Amino acid sequence: MPRKRTSYQSGHAPKFLVVVDDSPECDRAIVFAARRASRTGHRLQMLAVVDQVVGDGQGLFGVADVMRAEGHAEARAKLDAAADRAMKLVGVEPELVVREGEMADAIVAQIEEDPDVAILVLGAGTAKDGPGPLVSNLARSAGTFPIPVALVPGHLSDEEIEALA
Repeated sequence: MPRKRTSYQSGHAPKFLVVVDDSPECDRAIVFAARRASRTGHRLQMLAVVDQVVGDGQGLFGVADVMRAEGHAEARAKLDAAADRAMKLVGVEPELVVREGEMADAIVAQIEEDPDVAILVLGAGTAKDGPGPLVSNLARSAGTFPIPVALVPGHLSDEEIEALA
């Protein structure tokens, strides 16, 4: 059962959760979420997900540990760059979170564990084959998703996002 949202209760502050990945549209989501957080006084949380390291032979000689450490370092570098972008853009300092697992599962787990997350912000790709695998995957469960999802079209410029956010 989903955890009760406490975002707007006394002593809490609502958070925009933005997923940081390698997709070209990710920056659009960062810009939108940072601007909305700044304008509304909400907090900004950024999530990067590291694939779980499992498989035959990876436990040998600590390979799994090395792969896990490399994955976390790469995720942290992405988060640091995204946080720098948000800070330079609007002066918002985000909370940075790294999780392991499948992307969609990690997002849902983060939302369930942090009852102050109020809105998930994702960038939608502009490719002819659809908005991207993450958006497509989450759209299938949209009717039962625990919070609203904001989709930011990947073709929007900073100026267009500024006008909308």
